[in-house]
Amino acid sequence: MKIWIDADACPRVVKEILFRASSRLQVPLCLVANKSLAKHNGPLVETIVVADGFDVADDYIAEHAAPTDLVVTADVPLAARIVAKGGIALDPRGEQYTEESIGDRLAFRDLMSELRDSGMLQGGGPPPFSMSDRNRFASALDSLLHKLLRGQRPN
Repeated sequence: MKIWIDADACPRVVKEILFRASSRLQVPLCLVANKSLAKHNGPLVETIVVADGFDVADDYIAEHAAPTDLVVTADVPLAARIVAKGGIALDPRGEQYTEESIGDRLAFRDLMSELRDSGMLQGGGPPPFSMSDRNRFASALDSLLHKLLRGQRPN
């Protein structure tokens, strides 16, 4: 089992939660980004910097993550790829992507993108990351990791 982080847009506080969980549970962790990241010490932490380009980090994670790994990403298309191959994906706000939810998440993402592109919607992006988001993520992560370490598949 390994934790993969789509690190380019992952909030720092989420990364810190993941580093502590990795250390506490002795689970390897890999950050993947297309730019250099701050150094993270620890024998279980690996950083991979991929070439710059659209979806290069996502492609790397999708290719290398195993079904028993946990992928943390806010990128819905990457999550869909992970779920499609039987993997486990969690967004930084604590919502697990599932076979049941991923279709709706993709459709909503596409609709919002179309509305922004047509000028019918100004701005965009998620609301600011809150303390409740942090707590929800930490709780969901703890639950998922303990199930995975016991050899159970999360719902």
